Amino acid sequence: MKNLFKMSKEVFLLSLCTVVSPSLAENNERPNIIFILADDLGYSEIGCYGQKLIETPNIDNLAQKGKLFTNAYAGSPVSASSRCSLMTGLHAGHAYIRGNDEWIEKGDVWNYTKASNDPNLEGQRPIPANSVTIAKLLKGQGYRTGCFGKWGLGAPFTEGVPEKQGFDLFFGYNCQRQAHSYFPNHLWRNDERVPLNNKIIPPGTKLPEGADIYDEKTYEQFFQSDYSAEIILNESMKFMEDNVRNPFFIFYSTTLPHKPVQAPKRLVDKYVKKFGDEKPYIGGSYYPCRYPRATYAAMVSYFDEQVGDIVSKLKELGIYENTIIIVTSDNGPGYDTEHFNSASPFLSISGRVKGSLYEGGIRTPFIAVWDKKIKPGTISDMPITLYDLLPSFCEVSGAPIPSITDGISIIPELLGKKGQKQHEFLYWEYPHSGGQQAVRYGKWKALRININKTGNTQIKLFDLSRDIQELHDVAEQYPDIEKKMEYYMSVSHTKPALDVFYLKPFDK
Repeated sequence: MKNLFKMSKEVFLLSLCTVVSPSLAENNERPNIIFILADDLGYSEIGCYGQKLIETPNIDNLAQKGKLFTNAYAGSPVSASSRCSLMTGLHAGHAYIRGNDEWIEKGDVWNYTKASNDPNLEGQRPIPANSVTIAKLLKGQGYRTGCFGKWGLGAPFTEGVPEKQGFDLFFGYNCQRQAHSYFPNHLWRNDERVPLNNKIIPPGTKLPEGADIYDEKTYEQFFQSDYSAEIILNESMKFMEDNVRNPFFIFYSTTLPHKPVQAPKRLVDKYVKKFGDEKPYIGGSYYPCRYPRATYAAMVSYFDEQVGDIVSKLKELGIYENTIIIVTSDNGPGYDTEHFNSASPFLSISGRVKGSLYEGGIRTPFIAVWDKKIKPGTISDMPITLYDLLPSFCEVSGAPIPSITDGISIIPELLGKKGQKQHEFLYWEYPHSGGQQAVRYGKWKALRININKTGNTQIKLFDLSRDIQELHDVAEQYPDIEKKMEYYMSVSHTKPALDVFYLKPFDK
């Protein structure tokens, strides 16, 4: 693995086709695949995982129609690296992208107005041209492939853009920073900038001096004409219609419910009525909002509505029965998490949610539905993670499973069949927020924090069967387990190709 990114393209691709997917595709049962990835949706922000304040009837219904996982994990505690793990089937110790890297060498990339007008300032550092992605593998099996929503794995005009990584069609935000508004002045259709009927209003724009912060009209400027979440959904629907006679893979990478809080007024009004009055958010890093909690709840409910719309479209087209639908999140929650108890039963406090390798930062909801294939209303406690999706989708499509992958196919578990392989352990690392590593091994969870901040290499050890909130470090009581976890961390970490992702004590 240490020389993975030094291989020639030819050698790398030859290394892939050593494991062949069995059974399903051979029986001409190649399903459509719709993978729905929410942005910053917490483990318990939907009803079937215990949410009390926000209503998500469509996703709850999917859980009744399919299988709900209680031990599903993101690939990383933040967006870009989690998506890289998903797309390439590699955990963060082997992946090329291991955090959010805004590629600041390009210039004034954080200037929203400049980047809105200059595509050379947009986007994140690209994954390599020879990356093996889910989309490339499925496209090789005759699937039509579409990505709708947020990308974040390669700036415009680089080798990392979706259409160079296996997608026939991409529509949405190339750049994570541009996604900090639901009313951008443009989106992308492959390499074409698609203008929208919105003015450029940089995130962080303040209310006019002397404005009445309790008057809803004060905030109207921040809700413009073209709401990106609606437009992106419509494009995905058209893709389904255009490919109804072909097997297709849709990566529905929505920005919902990531900040800023901007949602359709009809849903905001519903939650204002439900929650009552609240203190306005008058601005900071994101846009001001009269009813921030009601609006955030409305965003989650709007995401839920979109899931329902996708299911309805599949049924309308007559292809619901032959479509796998998965709903999950890219990492833990990041908005008012204590109020919504967004990561319950894990701690929902700052430092324990998005951006951390505690359970609240990486444990995610995960629901899978495949009509007449997955037994309705079932629950799985099997530990799985996003990097398992690449081999899983290979199996159902007939694509060769790469020999270089950290994932395992979870198709037997989905279908309730025998022979499901299990992970010996799961591994994460994250170079930011002080620098972190984590391992899940059975009931045990090991965590290193402040690796880059202080040079710390001491491991915290938690027994998740007794301490789900990771409050009690028992490393001194179980030195053998601590040693095993240290070994897993050591063998899993490889030196990153990019120094911005170094864990400094190990990558000098």
